[in-house]
Amino acid sequence: MRCVIQRVREASVTVNGEVVGEIGRGLLVLCGFTEGDSDEKIAWVAGRIAKLRVFTDENDKLNYSCIDVKGSVLVVSNFTLYGDCLHGNRPDFGKAAKGEVSRPMYEKFISELQKYLPVRTGRFGEHMELKLDIDGPITAVLEK
Repeated sequence: MRCVIQRVREASVTVNGEVVGEIGRGLLVLCGFTEGDSDEKIAWVAGRIAKLRVFTDENDKLNYSCIDVKGSVLVVSNFTLYGDCLHGNRPDFGKAAKGEVSRPMYEKFISELQKYLPVRTGRFGEHMELKLDIDGPITAVLEK
């Protein structure tokens, strides 16, 4: 499982002109899955993201988590996170789990994150447009 996490002031995802998910202060999480990702791994990643200290305290130190600041999470599935760009000019997505395998993982990931934080989502397998007001920028990559 691979996630790109961005601290945002606000973020939204649109499908076919309709806003399907939006948040204020919080985290945008792009997530991708590969064969062999387990429920235990997904639960660990969700807990790590929820508790990740990427929000500043009164001394401008990264000491607060999304939980601490009462933020939200916008989760967007993104198989292209497993694109291998080392050979040729077209990424190879062979390591990305197929939709029928990754959809249950995506749903499990959302349910695990909901144990900690309010969660909004994009639409799995759809072409999505994202609007972000990135804060920092603070960006992290988490892979397990």
